[in-house]
Amino acid sequence: MKEMICILCPMGCHLNIDIENDYKVTGNSCPKGAVYGKEELIAPKRVVTSIVRVSGGIHHMVPVKTDKPIPKELIFQCMELLKDIKIQSPQKIGAVVLNNILGTDANIVLTRDI
Repeated sequence: MKEMICILCPMGCHLNIDIENDYKVTGNSCPKGAVYGKEELIAPKRVVTSIVRVSGGIHHMVPVKTDKPIPKELIFQCMELLKDIKIQSPQKIGAVVLNNILGTDANIVLTRDI
């Protein structure tokens, strides 16, 4: 049995996941909690936030993030790719910096205008 707190909404349900019983989730108040608990144990994902270099603007760096969560085991590879990226100013918030990062179908997008 594994215990965790669901973070999908402010309720913070205390989930119990039975690892020996096909990851059966109890303690959730909604169906989202059951999906979250099972996915978090089998294949955890995270939204990645970082910064990339900018040329031609008043700011030297700009914050970026993935537009959807990526597998947790790919985070360091993603960060390694981002350290070599340099984008040209001007760009608008939401502009795609990298498409389909590491084959995950997630894009790296700007979180600020530059």
